[in-house]
Amino acid sequence: MQNIAEFRIIGRVGKVDAKDKVTFLDVAANYNRKVDGEWTSDAHWNRITCFGKLAERASTLETGDLVHLQGRVRNSSYEKDGERIYTVDLIAERLGTIVKTGAPDSETDEEGED
Repeated sequence: MQNIAEFRIIGRVGKVDAKDKVTFLDVAANYNRKVDGEWTSDAHWNRITCFGKLAERASTLETGDLVHLQGRVRNSSYEKDGERIYTVDLIAERLGTIVKTGAPDSETDEEGED
């Protein structure tokens, strides 16, 4: 049996950072939690890495777009100033646009990396 680490996020795009061969998306997912007996919404920001065709598609997204992302989780580490730094990368394998900012109706457009 193969071991897997994967993620699934539905949230709003906060920032699109398109580079030469990669696009980074900052996506906020909201969670409800109780604070002093009152329910409050707590935004959690996730940085998603998109390569290939998904990078091209991700670069066309705008702040506020509602998206559905699925992919794999990759852990890595490096050394900086004698200290080991650990990171978690979220690599997109599927990207779906649920609602475009300013669009009157919702769209469903899901594409996977081939």
